[in-house]
Amino acid sequence: MIEIRTHGRGGQGSVIASEILADAFFREGKYVQAFPAFGVERRGAPVMAFTRVGDGEIRDRCQIYEPDHLVVLDAILIDTVNITDGLKEGGWIVINTNQPVQDKTLIDRFHVALIDAASIAIKYRLGSRATPIVNTAIVGAFAGATKLVGLDAVKLAIEDLVPVKQEDNMKAAEEAFNGVEIVS
Repeated sequence: MIEIRTHGRGGQGSVIASEILADAFFREGKYVQAFPAFGVERRGAPVMAFTRVGDGEIRDRCQIYEPDHLVVLDAILIDTVNITDGLKEGGWIVINTNQPVQDKTLIDRFHVALIDAASIAIKYRLGSRATPIVNTAIVGAFAGATKLVGLDAVKLAIEDLVPVKQEDNMKAAEEAFNGVEIVS
């Protein structure tokens, strides 16, 4: 089983990112789960969403405490939330940022991939300039970095799950898929 934990802030699209990932894996023949966990339910508060992927029925119904991989929609969370808590050694961390990774322990212990998903979202007018919706770009980056799920499946999932600007969201995912920077 593959377990993916998504960290973001309310309003960034973390829950939909988790659902898009799950749907994309499902389209490739996997069993999946996707669900959120909210702390303080307000815009801008840290949120987590979870995605489980397996070759058979998934019976676990709890949060993911020891993920194989992380998706981080807001790099500031790295300094404020222990995002790597429980992350398995060698797992992927795909981070939305336009800055290099400052924490060298992340690079030493895990596979790290960076994408400026905010700029991509702004380019395609996904959300506003102040609060871009980065979920489809970060999912594209996850697919491009890990190669665990294909871009075509991600695009089909976006077409079904994103209610507006499907074409622009698919372009954002594709640009991130092709532009993700593998750091380690």
